[in-house]
Amino acid sequence: MGKRAKSKPLRFIDLFAGIGGFHLALHSNSTQGIHPTECVFVSEWDSHARATYERNFKKHSPAIFQRDPVTGEQTNFAGDITKIPPASIPDFDILCGGFPCQPFSQAGLKKGMDEARGTLFFDIAQILKEKSPEAFFLENVRGLLNHHSGDKKTIDIIENTLRVLGYSFDVFLVRASDYGVPQHRPRLFMIGFKEIENREKFISSLPRPKKLKLTMSEVMGGKVDRKIGFTLRVGGRNSGVADRRNWDTYLVDGKEVVLQKEQGLAMQGFPKNFRFPDSISETQAMKQL
Repeated sequence: MGKRAKSKPLRFIDLFAGIGGFHLALHSNSTQGIHPTECVFVSEWDSHARATYERNFKKHSPAIFQRDPVTGEQTNFAGDITKIPPASIPDFDILCGGFPCQPFSQAGLKKGMDEARGTLFFDIAQILKEKSPEAFFLENVRGLLNHHSGDKKTIDIIENTLRVLGYSFDVFLVRASDYGVPQHRPRLFMIGFKEIENREKFISSLPRPKKLKLTMSEVMGGKVDRKIGFTLRVGGRNSGVADRRNWDTYLVDGKEVVLQKEQGLAMQGFPKNFRFPDSISETQAMKQL
C-alpha cells in the first residue's frame, strides 16, 4: 500500500473474527506471493469459534496465541473487544471486522444502533481513532444499507463517523456466487483508506465476477437441481425440501440429503485443509458457518 516496502508485511487485526474468513483472505496474499501479511491481534468472544480459529491459524500465526507467562492470558487473542483498551492493541496497518449483523438483518429485530450489539461499531471507531491504521475492511448484511437509526440511515452515521476520522468510504454489495462460490450470500463491504492513492489503487484493481468454481452437484456428490445453493443460516435446520424456510436440505439423485459441515465449508469457499476441532459438534459447526 502506498510507498510501503514490498518485503515489509502488512499487519492486520481481525475483530469479531468468527472462524477467520478475513484472516484467510489476508493470509492468501502471502501464500500467493502478492504481498506478505501478518495478523497481530484477534478478537472473538464465542468460545466455540475461538477453538476453531486457533485450530486453523495457530500453525502459521503462532505469535497471536502465545500466553503471558505471568497471567496465562492470550493477550493478542482477545475475547470481548469492549474490555480491550484500544491503546493496548499492537500497531497495525489494516483493521478487518465483521461486526455483529443481527441488529441490521432480516433475522434480527432491526433495532440497529439502539441495540447494544449495534453500538459495537463504535468500538471499531475508537480503535481507528487511537491507532490510525492505513485502511479498514468492514463487513455486514445488506440490510444495513436501508436500516434507520432514529431519523438517519445507519449507514450514513457509519460513513460520517469514519470520514471524520480521516478515511475514504466506499460500499460494495457483493454476492458470493458472483465470485465462484455456490451460494448467493449477499454481503455488504465497507472499505476505507487514509491515503487517496491507496483508495484509487484498490478501486482500479477490484476483481471482476467469476464463473462458479464448483456447483452444488459437486458439493453434494450427486445430481442436484440447482447450481447455486441456499444461503447458510442459523436456525430452521432440517426443515425439509417442502418447507419454505428450508436452506440445508437438497434433493440429491432424487433423495433428500441434509447439508453437513464439510459441505458447508466448501460452499463458503474455505480451503480443503480447514478443519473443525473434534470438540465442536455438527450443530456448532453449522452455526459458525
